[in-house]
Amino acid sequence: MNYLNQFAFQIYPYIVMAVFFIGSWARFDRAMYTWRTGSSQLLSHRGMRLGSNLFHIGLLIILGGHLVGLLTPHEVYTLVITAPQKQVLAMVVGGLAGVLCFVGISILLVRRLTQPRVRATGTLGDTLVLIVLFVQLTLGLGTILVSSHHLDGGEMVLLGDWAQHIVTFRPGAAAFIAGVSWIYKVHVFLGMTLFLIAPFTRLVHVWSIPVSYLWRPYQVVRKRQATWRYGPRA
Repeated sequence: MNYLNQFAFQIYPYIVMAVFFIGSWARFDRAMYTWRTGSSQLLSHRGMRLGSNLFHIGLLIILGGHLVGLLTPHEVYTLVITAPQKQVLAMVVGGLAGVLCFVGISILLVRRLTQPRVRATGTLGDTLVLIVLFVQLTLGLGTILVSSHHLDGGEMVLLGDWAQHIVTFRPGAAAFIAGVSWIYKVHVFLGMTLFLIAPFTRLVHVWSIPVSYLWRPYQVVRKRQATWRYGPRA
């Protein structure tokens, strides 16, 4: 088990990072026109807008929360908030965002599996990505239930230490995560796996977040006026 833990949380993260960055670069260089979301909105509008909006809003909040929560040094956030308070905040914000995201991904998954036109034109990879995301969100919501049984923030501190050791290329990262609950380990491992497969699936469009949409001007669309041409009178 020690060797397995060492591989999963000390070696595997760097394999994931290498594949994610190199694979994304290679796909952009060799298959640029496959770099897209593969939207099926034109095939069917039913459930697309609601499901997609809920999923993406929730996902952006979750990713931002994980980024800030895991990578902010303890010496920094403890100037403002204690570890137990940080855990409760993460549970509340993450729980609300997780529910939004879960409802959205459920709508999108049911839509892909039950609507014939969407299912016929999609790929196996599209369906598998949605299933993996569904499982990952379920695990994430499950971690909130586990966290509610110990509000001292101890496991959150250990997970933060693990993430900070990984991104700063320091040894001993796996030791921090060895004693946490299994559900955190599976959640972290599956989360890394999503980044591993991203360059080979539609998830690659995570690089193309349209930030410029926040300040772009409205697109003005006018109806085309019909012009009548009359031939010469007899």
